[in-house]
Amino acid sequence: MLITRKAEFSASHVCASPQLSSEENERLYGKESRPHGHGHNYVLEVTLQGEVDPVHGMVLDLKALKETIREEVLDVYDHRFLNREVRPFDVVVPTLENIARDIWSRLVGPIEAMGSALHSIRLHESDELFVHYSERHAP
Repeated sequence: MLITRKAEFSASHVCASPQLSSEENERLYGKESRPHGHGHNYVLEVTLQGEVDPVHGMVLDLKALKETIREEVLDVYDHRFLNREVRPFDVVVPTLENIARDIWSRLVGPIEAMGSALHSIRLHESDELFVHYSERHAP
């Protein structure tokens, strides 16, 4: 069975690679490369996979999952300038893909420790753009 919990956070970032010139960053990332940064209201969907417990009738205690998402993601990301306040984005370009990969790495261990399996995450940057990251893509 799969079950998904949704959460939202706001964060700002600059997408610019130090390995590229200002012109190359502007061409590649557009306005997202401007040094003052810009923000997004992200929507995160965390999907777990597991068997329904015959006693409590859930894949996992959903209150515990909500708390884990808050501790591991929201407390770290919400209302932060990612490039300056959240590792690894002091050295990694905070693209949607890299943010999703980082969120996966923050959640996979705690979710496994609770006795479930992280199946996938979907991270929406806008209504038109999201990334889907799943267990078969994880390192």
